[in-house]
Amino acid sequence: MNHSNKADYIYGTRAIIEAIESGREIDKLLIQKDVKNELMTELLQVSKVHAIPHQKVPIEKLNRVTRKNHQGAVAYISAVQFASLDNVISEAYQKGEVPFLVILDRITDVRNFGAICRTAECAGVHAVVVPSRGNAQIGSDAMKTSAGALNYLPICRADNLKDTIKELQANGLKIVACSEKADDTIFQMNLKDPLALLMGSEEDGISNEYLKLSDAHAKLPIEGQIDSLNVSVATGIIVYEALRQRVN
Repeated sequence: MNHSNKADYIYGTRAIIEAIESGREIDKLLIQKDVKNELMTELLQVSKVHAIPHQKVPIEKLNRVTRKNHQGAVAYISAVQFASLDNVISEAYQKGEVPFLVILDRITDVRNFGAICRTAECAGVHAVVVPSRGNAQIGSDAMKTSAGALNYLPICRADNLKDTIKELQANGLKIVACSEKADDTIFQMNLKDPLALLMGSEEDGISNEYLKLSDAHAKLPIEGQIDSLNVSVATGIIVYEALRQRVN
């Protein structure tokens, strides 16, 4: 991972603790796996209280981020304030709107993430849901590639995507997994009801456990020689098919 923008991260255990306690939104926390001391224990406790995901990594990974005295800890600053999924859904229903979400499973390329958010905001998507681990960093690069859409589009972070999918279903949303392995095309699917579109990574697609939980599977028809589309392009087509149906 190449994080070249210094404004996107802070380092040092005490500095990170103070940042968290001051209310700064932390995207994720990298902890050196072989460091154990009182200050590190305090940092882990604070991150747990504030539900900040952390990952234990070798020192080499931290050194690739910064060569300065990081003390075994680097925190990536989020460019957005994460939204409450419950609030997003309830507010949509209260306004008389039909909830429309996009769930991203392991979309790690920041350019794809930003492009998806830009399209989602333009199409009136109520929120984008991302896992707390295995997703693109939501920093200044994401803000730039979203063309500022992240200033307006709620982003909801899910600690457990499986539980989140079940929660959405309990709130009346249909989960449509978009995969080239599906039998039906997205154009045959009813997308007018409360909906969450589930999109997977270009490398691995959607995780099997999420596919099994989904209410329906759909694909985009491919007529050319190349058998897949870029995930941000595919998401754009599918999101706008849903919007077309709802507008009509």
